[in-house]
Amino acid sequence: MGYCLIIQPIHDAGKELLREEGIEIKMASAPDMTTVRREIGGAVACITRNAGLDRAAMEAAPRLLILGIHGIGTDPVAVDHAAKIGLPIAFTPFANIQSVAEYAVALMLSVARHVVTSDRAVRNVDGAYRYHTTLLEMHGKTLGIIGFGRIGRRTAEIAKAAFGMDVLVFEREIEPGLLESLGMRRAEQVDEVFATADVISLHLPLLPETRGFVGTREFGLMKPNAILVNTARGALIDEAALAEALNAERIAGAGLDVFETEPLAADHPLQQCAAAVLSPHVGGATEEALRRTAEEVAGNVIKALKGVSPPHLVDPSVWERRRLPSSVDVGAVRA
Repeated sequence: MGYCLIIQPIHDAGKELLREEGIEIKMASAPDMTTVRREIGGAVACITRNAGLDRAAMEAAPRLLILGIHGIGTDPVAVDHAAKIGLPIAFTPFANIQSVAEYAVALMLSVARHVVTSDRAVRNVDGAYRYHTTLLEMHGKTLGIIGFGRIGRRTAEIAKAAFGMDVLVFEREIEPGLLESLGMRRAEQVDEVFATADVISLHLPLLPETRGFVGTREFGLMKPNAILVNTARGALIDEAALAEALNAERIAGAGLDVFETEPLAADHPLQQCAAAVLSPHVGGATEEALRRTAEEVAGNVIKALKGVSPPHLVDPSVWERRRLPSSVDVGAVRA
């Protein structure tokens, strides 16, 4: 039978599940799409992370029966083309919720309490550091959540329970009575969040209408002591405008785990912003979340190759008109 091409590393637990089902694994020699197009030709399955899979790579893989996304985000994947050619895409929407939510809170605290610069002060033997820096408590502050999906909700729950934060949520469609039952408030307009929140945490998908969602105008609405946190997608923020706002001290700081282009270039303006805490997309990279995600994405691949619909498909309608094995032998996958 064909093999499963894994574009970026996943936890060994997921690879072991695939091997137990007799599925050969091939690791891409590099995650760029030029390399993937050369190496995907004989694959019946593919697993990708934030490298995604573009149209040309899909066209280079005529035997591909299932694409597994290790995580939640679908923006780096040519989803529309996959639907057109009958390629099901399965993702893992629950595996990293707790880890990313915890990390959003960690970034919030890191900025408010100047964890990175405090560490640097100790290493530089700066005993006077504590006398000339402003540290903030989170207790009683207003947390603005923009996007109340699974991770946004969990972030809000942690912050409210741990710090007694007043949670203000902007979400276009939300279950009636849900926020009230959680002791949270709803903002009718997103500008209310920007203007009143002490901490703003982004939890939106990257869509054409959300690209550059936070820019110069929004930074102008924010409080001078406000903190911006982003664990969702880097392109939600106009990064040049953020760097300018930080350097001009229009906002107090930012905690960023994602960027429009990753890794962040050494000469990027954000690299010079002392009020920014930067991390390399590790919010969902705990041992626990990586294991869960790898096992789920491997399970999705196994189900699909057995002809069973995976539980979480990006477009469930594709399954009924999916590519069929025809000459592709998937019989080695144990039924």
